[in-house]
Amino acid sequence: MITISLCMIVKNEEKVLRRCLDSVADLVEELVIVDTGSTDATKQIAAGYANAKVYDFEWVDDFSAARNFAFSKATQEYIYSADADEVLDEENRERFRLLKEALLPQVEIVQMKYANQLQYGTVYNFDEEYRPKLFRRLRTFTWMEPIHETINVTPVIYDSDIVITHMPETLHADRDFKAFRRMLERGVRLSKRLQNMYAKELFINGEMKDFLQAEDFFEQSARDTERDAEEVKEACLVTAAAARRRGDEEKFFKYAMKVMADGGNAEVCRELGDFYREKQDYEEAAIWYYNACYETEAELAVKVKGRETLERLADCYDQMGLQTEAERYRKAVSYTHLRAHET
Repeated sequence: MITISLCMIVKNEEKVLRRCLDSVADLVEELVIVDTGSTDATKQIAAGYANAKVYDFEWVDDFSAARNFAFSKATQEYIYSADADEVLDEENRERFRLLKEALLPQVEIVQMKYANQLQYGTVYNFDEEYRPKLFRRLRTFTWMEPIHETINVTPVIYDSDIVITHMPETLHADRDFKAFRRMLERGVRLSKRLQNMYAKELFINGEMKDFLQAEDFFEQSARDTERDAEEVKEACLVTAAAARRRGDEEKFFKYAMKVMADGGNAEVCRELGDFYREKQDYEEAAIWYYNACYETEAELAVKVKGRETLERLADCYDQMGLQTEAERYRKAVSYTHLRAHET
C-alpha cells in the first residue's frame, strides 16, 4: 500500500476547510496545510487534525510558488494535491481507498475526475474532466534503448475512476482578475496558456469593468508578432468585446471582423448579436444569435451557445412580431435547461 501526503494551500477557508479535510484526512498519512495569510480560523481548524502540519508562506502573487513550497514539505511516497473547496463523497472515498491499496509503484501521476465545474463559473468548459491530482514525490529515471540510450522522461499516468466534487462558497473570478492585473502591472508577459485563461475568465465571469481593464493588454497582444494565430484571434475577440461595451463602434467592428476573417466563433457572433439588439435591429441580431447557437463553435465559453443566447434570439423574434419563431426558440431554451440538469 502506498503512503500519501495531502498538500493544500489555503487562505480564509474556514467555511469549507473542515468539510474537505473530514472527507479525506483518514485516507492519507499526512496533511500539509500551507497558509498564505488567513485572518479567520483556517489555521486553527487545520491544526485540529492529528496528522496535520501547518506552515505559513508569505504570499507573493504566485500560486505555483505556494504549491511548490507545500510539495517541498511532503514526506510520503505520493502527494495528493487538494483544494479546500473539494469534497470526496463516500463512494469516492472507497475508490480512493482501493486505489491506495492497489496502485502500482510504476505509476507517477494519477488523474481524477473534477466535477461540478459549470455550476460555479470556472474557466473550464466541461462539467467533469480529468485533472492530475496524485503525484509520486520522488521520481525515478530509467534508461531506454540498447544503443544510443536515453532517459525516459514521459511520466506513467493512470486515469482513475475517482470523482472529486468541487463546491466553492464563492466565485474566484474577482481574485483571478486582480492577479492577472498585478502580473501585467509588473511587466509579466502572459504565456499562451495564461492569456487563454484570462480571456476565458472574461467571457465566463467578466463584468464591464473587467473587460475595460483588460482591453489595453489584449489590444497589444493582438498586434504582437510573437503571438501565434490562435492567441491573436482570442486577443482580437476580447478587444472587440471591450470596445463594444465602451460604445466604440469603429474599434468593435475592426477587431470583430478580424475574428470573422479567421473563421469566426460563437463568441464573436454573440457580440455582434448584442450590438444589433442594442441598436434595436432585431432582424440582424437574430441572424448573429442563430449563428452563435447553431453555426459556430465556442472557443472560450461554451455557455454563449446556451440558454441566455437562445432567450435573446427568441426575444428578437418577439420584437419582430414573429411569435411562432419566438416560441420555437423558447422551447429550445427549455430543452437546453433540461439537458443541463440531466448532465
